[in-house]
Amino acid sequence: MDYTPTQKPNMRQRNSSADGLEGSQLFEDTSGAAHGLQTGNQQAGPQAAGFTGQSILSDPMSNLAMAYGSSLASQGREMVDKNLDRFIPISKMKYYFAVDTVYVGKKLGLLVFPYMHKNWEVSYQQDTPVAPRFDVNAPDLYIPAMGFITYVLVAGLALGTQNRFSPELLGVQASSAFVWLVMEVLAVLLSLYLVSANTDLTTIDLLAFSGYKYVGMIIGVVAGLLFGRPAYYLSLLWCCAAIFVFMIRTLRLKLLSDAAAEGRLVRGTRNQLRMYLTMSIAAAQPIFMYWLTYHLIR
Repeated sequence: MDYTPTQKPNMRQRNSSADGLEGSQLFEDTSGAAHGLQTGNQQAGPQAAGFTGQSILSDPMSNLAMAYGSSLASQGREMVDKNLDRFIPISKMKYYFAVDTVYVGKKLGLLVFPYMHKNWEVSYQQDTPVAPRFDVNAPDLYIPAMGFITYVLVAGLALGTQNRFSPELLGVQASSAFVWLVMEVLAVLLSLYLVSANTDLTTIDLLAFSGYKYVGMIIGVVAGLLFGRPAYYLSLLWCCAAIFVFMIRTLRLKLLSDAAAEGRLVRGTRNQLRMYLTMSIAAAQPIFMYWLTYHLIR
């Protein structure tokens, strides 16, 4: 009798403690606190970064270093531009590439058929020659540059049709053509110095005039590839005669005196030397044209 009343309270205590454990959480829920901490960090991050950037930008030493660095960069850029313009006159090079489609078409026609052209003088505007696109007589570098590249491509095509193509051989072809061009220009400059020719011809002008022969070379090689070796010789002969006439009529206005340019009799040793130099430069063009193309046609 004494056992039952004593056990009942014990059972109620166990149930009450179990209920208490089920009612309470084993671990504390900290998700809300973590979310609040993360939000606080996100809000504080930009403020801290902004504070750091503002402190750096507001630092007098940083501003002084940035100004000094920009001044050094501008001085270095000016120095590079001056030294580059000394060896490669970029401002003058723009003049020689100021061409358009109409000029290129007329110039190519003049190089192939110069016999009917009458006025060979370059037009000037306030003591400055006009751009090539306004005057077909003005020298340019677009046609020589494109002619050189096209000549190399046509040479590779010719070598390929003969089963002789290789990258090394094509490189030799391009480098030899470029070396001959440079040697020709240097030889003309030396000749002008030896005859004491007071002319307005520049090195770029000579490079342009010497590069016009690639047009005839391309025509000769393409004709040889399409129609055989006789067509190569006929077309090359025509282009050689055309470039000879073109160079004579163009360079005589640059090298000879005013009297010779007007067609009067050339007198004096100096004028005769200039005339011989003009004819030598013109006669050298067909020689180079044949030398650089004859091995491409078989």
